[in-house]
Parts: sequence; structure tokens; C-alpha cells
Amino acid sequence: MILKNVPLIIFAFLCLISCGKSEKDKVAAPVKKPNPVVIEFGFRLNDFDVVHDTIVSGDTFGSLLEKQNIGDAKVHEIVEKIKDTFDVRKIRVGKPYTMLRSKDQSKKLQVFVYQPDRTSYYVIDLRDSVRAYKKIRPMSLKRRTISCALDGSLSETLERQKVHASLATDISKIYAWSIDFFKLQKGDRFAITFTERYINDTIYDGVENLEASFFEYKGKIIYAFPFKQDTASSKVDYYDEEGKVLKNMFLKAPLKFVNITSRYAKNRFHPVQHVWKAHKGTDYAAPTGTPIMTTASGVVENTGYTAGNGNFVKVKHNRTYETQYLHMSKILVRRGQRVSQGDVIGRVGSTGLATGPHVCYRFWVNGQQVDALRLKLPNSEPMAAKYKPRFLKEIAPLKRELDSVAKVKLNM
Repeated sequence: MILKNVPLIIFAFLCLISCGKSEKDKVAAPVKKPNPVVIEFGFRLNDFDVVHDTIVSGDTFGSLLEKQNIGDAKVHEIVEKIKDTFDVRKIRVGKPYTMLRSKDQSKKLQVFVYQPDRTSYYVIDLRDSVRAYKKIRPMSLKRRTISCALDGSLSETLERQKVHASLATDISKIYAWSIDFFKLQKGDRFAITFTERYINDTIYDGVENLEASFFEYKGKIIYAFPFKQDTASSKVDYYDEEGKVLKNMFLKAPLKFVNITSRYAKNRFHPVQHVWKAHKGTDYAAPTGTPIMTTASGVVENTGYTAGNGNFVKVKHNRTYETQYLHMSKILVRRGQRVSQGDVIGRVGSTGLATGPHVCYRFWVNGQQVDALRLKLPNSEPMAAKYKPRFLKEIAPLKRELDSVAKVKLNM
């Protein structure tokens, strides 16, 4: 009796296994996630066919609209209606724009957005009636203080701290009269307090300003604090912790990056003429085309070319001081032109008697050529005594913060 029912029992068992396996192997149909909502320029981009692009050479506002099947007459009408808000002639190559088009087959242009910079944009709304308006993205400032030891160049060290490279340039300008950045050594300490700009609290937009700093240079700590003597003026100078101005009347060198190859000497073997003679200048080697700066403000006294000096510029700073810059590949100023300290007056070359690209920097005091590297040159106008109490009060918390952060970092 049991044997007669065996096939039936086996069949039922196999069916049970089969059914269980098929239930187990069933895969749930994937649930399609809705696209995330994207809001930009005040529009829900999901509702449009979106085109992001950049202005290229030859593009005009009119040509961009014509490519969207908008005729000349309509383009002219649009331009006239928006001209008080958006001057279509001011679109520039390299600037981004966005077109929001309908999602149907017509792909009709609904909105045109042009971004002249990171912080603002123009909207030309072509829907019910043509209108244009400008929007400014919200900007916020975030304050930071960093302290570390130099490892590599200043730019490289700051980059590791996630600081924009422009801060290195700003710092080099502030300390141009006090520090030769090529003589900084690995391990030299510095600390900086600064603010950074953020668009919409999230998009980094660079350094806004520097509030305070110090650098260790040749065993000495050099502080820098920006200060306005006249609060109604826009002029800012930088002072040390005692209120002494950092800026000198003269820059230390006519190039941003200094590589001295030959110094002032009463008797030197000339590399081209192969004779012993005086070398009344300081040679700074640099690649051809490197900008040459005037080391102090003044008036261009002479420019020209001689067989020995090559292309040269001479600047008269006052009744006492004159400087000259030789072997230029290009002269960028004219005789009688007034120049300010740090202005680019020419570019490094090897014209005249020169074995390679460099600038020979010459210095006169009361008509006599002297060694610029040995001079103790005058500072700029000192801080007026009446402003010093306010200065010391303002910098006190900034200095404490720099010193505190620096000590914490060093103890870690």
C-alpha cells in the first residue's frame, strides 16, 4: 500500500521543492527613483531641456538666439525690450550661459541666462512676456587662522593647507621690503589670519583679505598688520607689532624671484670682453620675458640702447636716488613717464654685452654709483604718533591669536 503511493509522494515532494525555489528566485522589480530636484537661477531645471555652454569667438546674443529658431525681427524686439537691464554687446568669450528650453519636440527657448562672473547672472525670460533682470548670488565670509612650518615654496605650503594661491602673492607683496622669499628655509614658521569668500556658503571664491601674519626670517619674527591711519581713506599700509611701517622706499630687487649671479665689484673679469674691470651693478638672472619692476616710484629719465647696456631704462626717484635696468628684451615705458613702485617697466633679455638673460640693476646716490645691496635705504612715511594708541589696541587680539595658534601647532 505504501509502495503504491511512493510515486505520488515523490511527485508531491518535487513540486514542493520546485515551488519553493521559484518563490525564492523571484527578483523584485527595481523601483525607479525619481530624479533629484535641481534648482538653479531660481528655476526648477527638471522642468526644462537644459543646455549649458560657453561663449566662443564669433558668438553674439543674436546669433545664439537665431540658432534656437528665433528670427531676426524677434531678436531685435527682445534686444530693445531688455537693453536697459542687459547690454547684449557686453557678452564676453569664455563666459558661461544656460538655455532653458521646453521639453516637447519644439525645444522652444524659454529662458536665457548669462553669467558675467561667479557672483552674478542675468536672466532673460522669454515666456509670457519678455523681461530681464540681474541677480547677485549671496556671498559670505569665513575667517581662518593657520600656522605651520615652511615645506617647499610658500605657494606649495599654503596649497597643502587648502589656501588659494593668490594669498602667497599677496603675502610676497606685503613683505617685499622685509623678506627675500628665496632665502626662507624649510622649517621656518609662519602664521596667517585671513578671510575667504564663499558663494551660497558652499562655493569657494578665494581670499578676501589678510588680517594679520608673522614670518620667521633669519631667526627673527616679522609681524604684519594692515592699518588705516585715516579711517576715511582707502589707503592701507602694513606695520609690525611696534607700529613701524614694513614698506621701504625701495624694493629689495627689480624681480619678484631673485637669483643673483654677479654682485657689485670694483674689479671683475668681464665674461664677454675677457678683461678685468669694475662691475657697478647687481646681476639678477631670469628667463627671457620675465617682468622687470621699478624698485621705487619716480620719473623715467631715459630709455634707449647702447652696445654695452643693450635696451635700458633709467628712473629718477628724487634729487638723491636714481636706478637703471639693463639688457632688456623689451622696454615698456617712455621717457618722462611717471612710474610707481612695482610697475613693470620692461622684460628680461640678453641685449648688449650679456652671456644670458638677466637684468643688471644699477643704483646712484647723489650722482655716484653704489652697491644697492649694501645700502640702508629709507622707509616710507612712518605712522603718525596720534594714531599709534588706536593701532596697538586693534592689533592686540590679532597678535594674541597668531601667537596662540603658533604655540599650539608647535607643541603638537
